[in-house]
Amino acid sequence: MRSIWNGAISFGLVSIPIKLVNATESHSISFRQIHTEDGGRIRYRKVCELEDREVTQSEIGKGYEDADGTIIPITDEDLAHLPLPTARTIEIVAFVPADRIDPLQMDAAYYLAAGGAPAAKPYTLLREALKRSQKVAVAKFALRGKERLGMLRVVGDAIALHGLLWPDEVRTPEGVAPDTNVTINDKELDLADALMDTLGEIDLDDLHDEYREALEEVVAAKAAGEVPPEAPEPARGGKVLDLMAALEKSVRAAKESRGEEAGAAEEPEAAEEPAEVRRLPARKSARATPKQTGGKKSTASGAGTRKTAAKKTAATGKKSTAKKTAAAGKKSTARTTTAKTSSAKTATGKKTAAKKTTAKKATARKRTA
Repeated sequence: MRSIWNGAISFGLVSIPIKLVNATESHSISFRQIHTEDGGRIRYRKVCELEDREVTQSEIGKGYEDADGTIIPITDEDLAHLPLPTARTIEIVAFVPADRIDPLQMDAAYYLAAGGAPAAKPYTLLREALKRSQKVAVAKFALRGKERLGMLRVVGDAIALHGLLWPDEVRTPEGVAPDTNVTINDKELDLADALMDTLGEIDLDDLHDEYREALEEVVAAKAAGEVPPEAPEPARGGKVLDLMAALEKSVRAAKESRGEEAGAAEEPEAAEEPAEVRRLPARKSARATPKQTGGKKSTASGAGTRKTAAKKTAATGKKSTAKKTAAAGKKSTARTTTAKTSSAKTATGKKTAAKKTTAKKATARKRTA
């Protein structure tokens, strides 16, 4: 390992010469920019704007741009004489429990190597003191042109330095959590705990970068003139179930993957297809039901429900109109029939009265004769 910084750890009146070594490395596959027509490399050249010519790395320095655009040159000698006690020193300022450090502050990691034989004893002393106290050291140091915050902890037989962000560099999570009121009942928590217990623990050494491995296969196939492997079919979306069924299904699947048998009580009602979470139906109880954030599926479901309701309303309206029309028609027909009957009765009565009158006149004539 090549050291990137030399200095000392200031531990009270004890000074420990150390060398800073990168503790991590990246295995990501990088690409070059090329001209797609002929495969030529695309490069960036550093050009001086005033002379309009390309310059070498030895001609490049640092400069600070002022508010009015003026460039103020800053040399390495200026940085080396900064009025900071941490310019070449990792100054320990406190020892705190490890859980006092917010993981959000964690930055790059380095190993601290003892700088020669004289540093072996004070280095070991600090390491063993950290071990016995079960604490970490909070320190300040300067690296790459700025002062930083750091944490020293023991890793094996070495001391590691973790760069930390300053507290004001960590943003507060405002507006990140759901803003809806959600109630989680005890049964849902019990199922979530059961799922966590079923999944269990894992050895982090068993995890690996599958994306990088797949990318290496593609590069190897292209280099050999072969067809790159095709991506597997995406998993088919399962039947949408409620949260409880999804948790039960997850516990069952996790147990089966570990070679365990799931109990009958853990069987979901609809277990034919993989479970997905949807909004729970409203329950008639005093406790509020959990609200799930709706996506496209819930929107589509809502739209479908509205369409169905609209169709039912339209159908009901048509039936009601038809019934009213039929009833009105029947009433009108009945009125017409009644009117005709009345007219017929009236006409018959008039004829009868006329006949009676004629008969009476004829009788009176005979008597007179």
